[in-house]
Amino acid sequence: MSIKSFVVFCFLILGGFAGISASVKPVNLKTEHLVNPLGIDNPNPRLTWQLSTEKPGILPTFYQVFVGTDAEEVANETGKTWYSGIVKSDKQLVIYGGEKLVPFTKYYWTVKVQTENGEWSELSEVATFETGMMDQRNWKGSWITDTYDYHLKPAPYFRKTFETGKKVVSARAYIAVAGLYELYINGQKAGNHRLDPMYTRFDRRTLYVTYDVTDLLRNDKNAIGVLLGNGWYNHQSTAVWYFDKAPWRARPRFCFDLKLKYEDGSEQTISSGDDWKTATGPLVFNSIYTAEHYDARLEQPGWNLPDFDDSNWKKPLLTNAPSQNIAAQALVPIRHVEELKAVDMKQLNVNTWLFDFGRNIAGVSKIKVSGAAGTTLRLKHAERLGKDGFADQSNINVHYRPTDDTDPFQTDIFILSGKGVEEFMPLFNYKGFQYVEVTADKPVEMKKESMTAYFMHSDVPPVSNLQSSNPVIDKMWKASNASYLSNLFGYPTDCPQREKNGWTGDAQINIETGLYNFDAITVYEKWLADHRDEQLPNGILPAIIPTSGWGYHWANGPDWTSTIAIIPWNIYLFYGDKKILEDNYDNLKRYVDHITSISPDGITDWGLGDWVPVKSKTPKEFTSSIYYFVDAQILAKTAALLNKPADAETYFKLAEKIKNAINKKYLNTETGIYGSGYQTELSAALKWGIVPENMVAKVAGNLKKRVEADNAHLDVGLLGTKTILNALSENGYADLAYKVASQESYPSWGWWIVNGATTFYENWPLDAKSDISMNHIMFGEVNAWFFKALGGIFPDEEQPGFKNVILKPNFVSGLNHFSASHYGPYGMIVSDWKRTGKAVEYKVEIPAGSTATLYLEASEIKEKGKSLFENKGISVSKDGEKGFELKLKPGQYLFGIQ
Repeated sequence: MSIKSFVVFCFLILGGFAGISASVKPVNLKTEHLVNPLGIDNPNPRLTWQLSTEKPGILPTFYQVFVGTDAEEVANETGKTWYSGIVKSDKQLVIYGGEKLVPFTKYYWTVKVQTENGEWSELSEVATFETGMMDQRNWKGSWITDTYDYHLKPAPYFRKTFETGKKVVSARAYIAVAGLYELYINGQKAGNHRLDPMYTRFDRRTLYVTYDVTDLLRNDKNAIGVLLGNGWYNHQSTAVWYFDKAPWRARPRFCFDLKLKYEDGSEQTISSGDDWKTATGPLVFNSIYTAEHYDARLEQPGWNLPDFDDSNWKKPLLTNAPSQNIAAQALVPIRHVEELKAVDMKQLNVNTWLFDFGRNIAGVSKIKVSGAAGTTLRLKHAERLGKDGFADQSNINVHYRPTDDTDPFQTDIFILSGKGVEEFMPLFNYKGFQYVEVTADKPVEMKKESMTAYFMHSDVPPVSNLQSSNPVIDKMWKASNASYLSNLFGYPTDCPQREKNGWTGDAQINIETGLYNFDAITVYEKWLADHRDEQLPNGILPAIIPTSGWGYHWANGPDWTSTIAIIPWNIYLFYGDKKILEDNYDNLKRYVDHITSISPDGITDWGLGDWVPVKSKTPKEFTSSIYYFVDAQILAKTAALLNKPADAETYFKLAEKIKNAINKKYLNTETGIYGSGYQTELSAALKWGIVPENMVAKVAGNLKKRVEADNAHLDVGLLGTKTILNALSENGYADLAYKVASQESYPSWGWWIVNGATTFYENWPLDAKSDISMNHIMFGEVNAWFFKALGGIFPDEEQPGFKNVILKPNFVSGLNHFSASHYGPYGMIVSDWKRTGKAVEYKVEIPAGSTATLYLEASEIKEKGKSLFENKGISVSKDGEKGFELKLKPGQYLFGIQ
């Protein structure tokens, strides 16, 4: 719907400004982007907050931060560890600048702000953060394992008893593991995390986790229990990526310190060492890639309780640390986020049952069953069914290379003890599935309630909502979010079943989809540290990160491993936090310099190309050279931001050189066609800023014609899905972009949805013969496009972190209502429009502390009400010939377009 001839009225600002007496208070305080974190090692942590008020127009001008080790003092505006002073700033992120932080210490902090009217806010509630080791030399424990034989399959159990004898007022457990673990204190699991610690390049960085276990301790005899899993450290399954040959591979091991503080002021540390006890038990095999095998006949009840008889257990072995870099795990954990009941259960034959959980997820299943001792159950997990109605894994097991039949793919094995109703759920594995086929070798009774599934992923807080008048659009949003979460396990993956690999290309394409919908900064900060661990001295990055060594030889290159540029830059845009740019600047520079060294003329063929195209294959050299330009441009902008003017000048010149080289080779200046005029060629040149300014309209017109010639359907691969919709909507063809996005026939996202998809697929045809995972995020950019093109919500590069919100909504034909919200660093942003007859009603909400710039195409702006714009926080100016630019202060607005 073009509205260039329409008139915009601002009917009201919800809530008004005059006569309101509302308090202002900082809320949602975070340290290192986490709520009251335990065990952080950053000596200068970042402190952030938001403002809560019912009064519109609130903008901060000064702040005061108070940090100390006494909660009462901090609540009374005394910061003995750090008082920031009264700092002139309208930002809501500050870097700690006080006394040197002490390890193992709990700090309290508060903040207050002054607003434009000169009034100080209420003081915030007290927030906390707690330091961890801070220095590796502070570890007291020894690294221990049970054997040096990494081929041994049963998992090792460890235990240690100790007595306190007096009241414990504080207890913190610190555990670093190569592999995976479950930690128990007196039989109770510590925390609610799953699959800790996060996967890293173990021989270069190993993570430790901190727990508050005060409430789990007794005032007399206590027991610590640790169960270790293989994870990616000791990969006993075999697949094409050679993780079984990883240079770090060894038997799982751990280091542990339990720091106790007593009521009388004394302290004690209980540490791992050769005075512990170890044995194997019922967990007879575990693989992060395939499944778990559990023999309940081997259970040793009470193994993690104080009074257990461990006389038959042996001493552990002292061993070496997996790396010389033991770092705090400062990111949101993996959890069981959602429990699913089976929606259907069918008995397929006398000893086989099929459970359907209604939608595709990543996670685990739990079974409750009774039967004779020795009864073996096989729990086969699959995304789809074969024609015979049985679970079909043929779309996801293609890269598995088993050496025998003892480790079936995505199939848990549970051997019953015969002792009543028994439960089993994997601890050190996850799978991608909708169906579980259960086969028993002896009679058992099974009912629909016998199985439960758990959707697992990094528990990143959701920060969005989307609703429209098109139910297929809404389902696409939910399905793409489901795929995004299914592929977030401390690092972004491609699929939760066939690979579980950290494919860089999938991640860089979908960074905006992730950030519009989830508060995922901590996961990406960890993953970029993985990049730094994996980068070669010459700048090369592998295609999958982390890696055992696979991916340096194939599939990497600027179209994939531009993660080192694109992800930090988008984190900066969405959060206004420069740390990730600072941390990765030298790595990005080395990466760009390497491409330059092998591509002196500005053109590079290094890369994978427009992966899984519908039909037309764009030359790899074209797309790789464009990403080379993008990387150089981001590097130049980052250099300028970090006050490196010489670098900025160098890389801006390099970016211009690359751009000119691409245009010289691929652009026909007479026709306005790039290459063969494929959708990816034209849209990539437009989206990434390659097209000369005087040619933009012509190239965009050619893209429109090409898409119309393709019957408003996709003809792109992975790289083209990032650009096709954006290039159209950003160049005057939003209606056509929406038509493409909302198609329900092949090839389209909607084609999957109307055929029952609950997640996004890896390929466009439903009957594709290869690349046919049914839970892939790689084509997920359409999700971000909803927020950008239909909601019009963009971060402002000049005022990042949504300090200023850019609003450019498109009221497209074919859609009667669209509402998008994003909860950014300053609070809730809402862009909501609906048609009422021939008019459009547009609601906007801007959070306190933030502003917005709203662009509307219209012939005229009129007031409805007395002195509305002047008195109600709106300033209006012409935006060239396109329409109007409106500057909005915080508040809720309602516009009418007639």
